[in-house]
Amino acid sequence: MLIPLLRTYLAPYKRPIALVLVFQLTQTLANLYLPGLNADIIDKGIVGGDTGFIIDTGMTMLAITVLQVLCTVIAVYFGARTSMALGRDLRAGVFGKVETFAAREMTQLGAPTLITRTTNDVQQVQLIVFMALTLLVAAPIMAFGGVFMALRQDVQLSGLLLLVIPTLIVSIGLVIRQMRPLFRQMQTKIDTINGVMREQIMGIRVIRAFVKEDYEAQRFGDANRDNMEVAIAVGRLMSMMFPIVMLIMNASVVLATLFGGYRISSGQLDVGTLTAFQNYLVQILMSVMMATFMLMLWPRAEVSAERITEILQTEPSVLAPDGAPRVQLRGGRVDLHGASFAFPGAEQDVLHEIDLVARPGETTAIIGSTGSGKSTLLGLIPRLFDVTAGSVKIDGHELRSLHPEDVWGSIGLVPQRPFLFSGTVASNLRYGRPDATDAELWEALEIAQATDFVTRMPQQLDAPISQGGTNVSGGQRQRLAIARALVKRPPIYLFDDSFSALDYATDAALRAALLTVTTDAAVVIVAQRVSTIRNADRIVVLDEGRVVGTGTHPELMAACDVYREIVLSQLTEEEAA
Repeated sequence: MLIPLLRTYLAPYKRPIALVLVFQLTQTLANLYLPGLNADIIDKGIVGGDTGFIIDTGMTMLAITVLQVLCTVIAVYFGARTSMALGRDLRAGVFGKVETFAAREMTQLGAPTLITRTTNDVQQVQLIVFMALTLLVAAPIMAFGGVFMALRQDVQLSGLLLLVIPTLIVSIGLVIRQMRPLFRQMQTKIDTINGVMREQIMGIRVIRAFVKEDYEAQRFGDANRDNMEVAIAVGRLMSMMFPIVMLIMNASVVLATLFGGYRISSGQLDVGTLTAFQNYLVQILMSVMMATFMLMLWPRAEVSAERITEILQTEPSVLAPDGAPRVQLRGGRVDLHGASFAFPGAEQDVLHEIDLVARPGETTAIIGSTGSGKSTLLGLIPRLFDVTAGSVKIDGHELRSLHPEDVWGSIGLVPQRPFLFSGTVASNLRYGRPDATDAELWEALEIAQATDFVTRMPQQLDAPISQGGTNVSGGQRQRLAIARALVKRPPIYLFDDSFSALDYATDAALRAALLTVTTDAAVVIVAQRVSTIRNADRIVVLDEGRVVGTGTHPELMAACDVYREIVLSQLTEEEAA
């Protein structure tokens, strides 16, 4: 998976890669040329006593060294820029793909592994590209060039290469073979660590409330220890690589010195030639060592590339069909006919043949016991996931025939767990309509019963909001989320138990104020509290994923036992009447 991924994402950077290759080739050829000059200094300058030749050749060597350094700096510069650009593009690609995922894909993959794949896995691929452009490109040039130059110096001594190089390749290959499965385990362990840490950060209040700090610390320690054990196993294998290479390198130099010294004593070889051959031998083995270092990184980068590719190749379950027209949904009419839904792999449907209508200027409420499928039903309207049977229509258009953006643009959703983004009160309120004026923001805050606490903030609309809205209370967070939906002014409002954190007086005032801005919009409310929905134009009662009653409050009190039980569990007979 690594090669296809790099082929795709490195295509825009052919020119800088070509520059890297040119400068790496130049510096490697310069490096290969130096031992030959050194041999000439020994054989012709020192042995012959020619001082002028030594100075001239030395100056040539100095100029070549300067050229080599310049070429290396330029090659590393372009290599670093290219690898960093690749990392940027990969992160953008993964992030952009995740943004298209529906609830089904998010549930299947999970947030921890998505975070790891966007950060750590991309970093591994980025690292392998950087090392390839700065080391691996030079390694084969130096290896083959070194063999050629060694043969030029002495063919008989070069026979050592037939023994040394295969021994080195086989030894390293046996170690590399065991590293790939360990790297796969390591990335999975990092996923686990991210998952545990994310859970503990989000649930810190619950952990402290139940005095579970020690237990959670132990749980994180176990996950960390599992990762450590795999990392140690990888470290043991990696620690064997360089000793093997150094052992073979030093043994080969000793053998070259032994056979070369014998041939020098017999007059068949010059001292400078032996010195040059030893330098070329070291260069060849150094190139193999550089390739070895790359091979150490390759298995982990290959695993990371597979994980990244898995994200990039995952097709979202919510897609627009080919040739779908772009439409503006302004009517606000919602129709569900025989809508059923089952989660992937579930044995039975969560929702069974639901019929529901919501009309502009009307409030449709959904109520039922815990686990009856209320939030799941509400999620079908903005197409957070698709029905497995039946149909969902807005303004007469089947949702699966529309672009998801057109559907989302017609809906103002206040989720069950309201989420605010880091920024200011104003930036959060303008999330759905960036061009909203301050006057419109204050109007939305007034309707959402949020004016009082926003005006008490020192900076008011410019007051900072932390990630998730953790610096405001649950009720304030809910009211800001409601105001955010109101600023958008969509034709359809969806409130998923969005009044649960409000007291009864605020709840009543907010619902009364909503009537002034939703006269032309369809409002769908999911609620547990009967007082929130008893005045709705239409109430849909769910029980175990089925509609067991539809009507107004008085009609359901008379005809629907499930609704009556819910009401009487919260109100007295007199209050219910």
